[in-house]
This record gives sequence, C-alpha cells and structure tokens, in this order.
Amino acid sequence: MTRSLHVVPDPVSAPRHGRHRAAAGTSVAVPGPGAVLALRSIPVIGWIFLIVGVVRPFRARWLRVAFWIDVALSVGVHAAQIPAARKVAAERGISGRRAAMMTMLLGATWWKTLGEGEQ
Repeated sequence: MTRSLHVVPDPVSAPRHGRHRAAAGTSVAVPGPGAVLALRSIPVIGWIFLIVGVVRPFRARWLRVAFWIDVALSVGVHAAQIPAARKVAAERGISGRRAAMMTMLLGATWWKTLGEGEQ
C-alpha cells in the first residue's frame, strides 16, 4: 500500500498578505467598507434593543425571550471573544483596552473585519 503525503501549510507561519487572511490553507476575504458597516450595525441594534428593554420592560413573552437571548449574546458571547480579539488587535498595534471595548460593543464584527493597517 502506497501513501502519498500532502503538504499542509502551517497557519502560524503561512504568509498573510493583501486583503486575505490565510488559515490552514484557506483564504477569507475581508468584506468591503459597506458590508463591514452593515455587519457592525447588527450588534449596535442589539444594544439599543437591550436599552429599550431595560428602560421599558417588554410585556410580550416573545420580546422578553428575545431580550434575554440578546443579553446572553451581547454580554456573554462578546466578553468570551475578548482574548481572541486582543490577540488580533495586538498584531495590528491596537491596545488591549481598545480591543476589549470595541469587542464588547461590536463583537466579532469588529475584530474579524479588521483590514490590514486598520486601527
């Protein structure tokens, strides 16, 4: 039985160039400015929904359920992303504090859409 060996690029040492980020042999294009703005508006709308729900609690059951799901996503999931965001931000010279604040506000839509040299 003969086995052929395939070279798999090392994601750590693989070159990252242009508007693409390579990871394990794949490349993902960073979306354009319009798409980034649209993506980043989603968590902002979620935070507005939370503020409205705190100021004037929802009476409808489905809105209360949506409110608690939004709390889990906006607070819990965004906070869980901070370590990864700080690592990506450090590669671009962005402070850990700014990375944490922007990740809490915008989540992965901030740190995964950072273009080369963006601060």
